[in-house]
Amino acid sequence: MQDLTAACKKGGFRLTKWVSNSREVLETIPKEERAKEIKYLKLEYDCLPVERALGTSWSVESDTIGFQINIENRPATRRGILSLSIISSVYNPIGLAAPVILPARILLQDLCRRGIGWDAKIKEDDRKKWQRWLSDLPKLENVSAQRCYKPADFEIKVREIHHFSDASEYGYGVASYIRLINEDGRIHCAFLMGKARVAPLKKITIPRLELTAATVAVRMNRMLEEELDIKNDKVYFWTDSTSVIKYCANETSRFHTFVANRINIICKCSDSKQWKYVDTKSNPADDASRGLTVDKFLQNKRWPVATRMAYTTGHLQSAM
Repeated sequence: MQDLTAACKKGGFRLTKWVSNSREVLETIPKEERAKEIKYLKLEYDCLPVERALGTSWSVESDTIGFQINIENRPATRRGILSLSIISSVYNPIGLAAPVILPARILLQDLCRRGIGWDAKIKEDDRKKWQRWLSDLPKLENVSAQRCYKPADFEIKVREIHHFSDASEYGYGVASYIRLINEDGRIHCAFLMGKARVAPLKKITIPRLELTAATVAVRMNRMLEEELDIKNDKVYFWTDSTSVIKYCANETSRFHTFVANRINIICKCSDSKQWKYVDTKSNPADDASRGLTVDKFLQNKRWPVATRMAYTTGHLQSAM
């Protein structure tokens, strides 16, 4: 805090409105330099507030990030659904809510496929789907994730990154987690990033979509390795598609351009030994490829739970 303030001061900037989840740090900051909500708190016993940070909701007291949903009324048309104030209003930089956003994007793509005009009223069935999704969206404020990947007083012995990929006729997606093991053998997992994309308008076979999802997984791994300033001991890629695993292990056959290009990216950015099979029921990326209602997302045992507790069973455990 002191170094940043001094550096900015040299350029004529005054850095102020400080917030921290550490009460010890806040005690060292002059009251006039603290954020408005914290200036007059009794740090010995008052609860720290909820702040907005980079478009997300940050509960300073629990040090968790979540969502703040603000919905404006828009007509039930293709233009209204595409409106930046609705689908894109859910600021979701790490993809925590990716499975929830996918159904709205699938609906929008379906309207586009059917050639519905921008301002034409959509059919009653489509309107009901849209209104149901819209009315459920505020429940997303009940979702939260720990901001820090590592618990306090957790001495890391082994770091692993696990990427799960999946595809369906509706879309494809990836879910990435970091798995930490300490000296005592305790395991902690945290959600790193997720992506969910709708399947292309042009029909593609499921095996090809699975291969596309695998390509997204290796690209995400490359990005995370560059952005996370840590050394990972192991990296695993999980898929419920045996065809993807066979593609990765194949060194002799020649393929059509679509397949060959994706295999080339996968082989450049990963090793065939890193690819493992996971059954669909244990694959969290299955949620990203099909989408979930908010209610099902809140009850989910695969995607968001890994942000709050160790995922120590099943295939993440067998990776050891």
